[in-house]
Amino acid sequence: MNQNLSLYNIFNCVAEKENISHAARALYISQPAVSKAISSLEDNLNVTLFIRSSRGVKLTPEGRLLYDHTKSAFQTIDKAEDSLKRINDLGIGHLKIGASNTLCKFLLLPYLKDFVKQYPHIKITIESQSTYQTLKRLENGSLDIGLVAKPDNEKTFVFNSLGSIEDIFVATPDYLENLKQREESEDFFSVANIMLLDEENNTRIYIEEYFRDNDISPNSILEVTNMDLLIEFAKTGLGVACVIKEFVETELSDGTLVQLPLKVPVNKREVGYSYISNAFLSDSMQKFIAFTR
Repeated sequence: MNQNLSLYNIFNCVAEKENISHAARALYISQPAVSKAISSLEDNLNVTLFIRSSRGVKLTPEGRLLYDHTKSAFQTIDKAEDSLKRINDLGIGHLKIGASNTLCKFLLLPYLKDFVKQYPHIKITIESQSTYQTLKRLENGSLDIGLVAKPDNEKTFVFNSLGSIEDIFVATPDYLENLKQREESEDFFSVANIMLLDEENNTRIYIEEYFRDNDISPNSILEVTNMDLLIEFAKTGLGVACVIKEFVETELSDGTLVQLPLKVPVNKREVGYSYISNAFLSDSMQKFIAFTR
């Protein structure tokens, strides 16, 4: 744009009022200032925009052409301002969240239920993937926030902890009794069917590290794609499952599942919401972060 926007604003007002003094009052500036602005715009564009008379001003053909465009432009600006006001008044926004299937179901959804109720005009997009993938997508800017295990790189990510989760091994009482009858070994890792999440899952990676650190080598491993199936397989009596304790509290309380003792317990892991430390915090993100604290 070669001309100052204020000149077009003054021109637009004069074209609508068809009177310089009326335009001056509407713009809260002096009549000479309006006349000077119109003259400047005409000189800069090298055209005559108005035909002046004692009754007021009329647009020339060139002025009409310009006015058709400036009118449309200022209407677009007004529409944009109205949209922004509506966004602010209603709290309209969009939030992109990443989480694993397990954390999504057991931790994210309970938060979202109340959050959406409080902020119904914020659109939520959820991407379900591994913690590793979530952190990568946070880094490249395709996600706003992720529900993850605490990242190692504390300089890159801000982490708001929701607390700790504990990995345990469980089975049905019947499975354990039958296992005891047919096997003499008390080391269930060597004789039981050990059910774990698949190898790309962050929990599986964590448990494999636990196995290596404690010289544990399960003889039989059954891989399961998600925590829900893992819990159901354990309840069915298919073997010993590695699950997150906080997600089977009901089954442990009613005796459906039994927690197996470990010589060395698996260290608890922190989980929470994470985002890039230098990220722009939109209004939607600020509301979500404040809500989850």
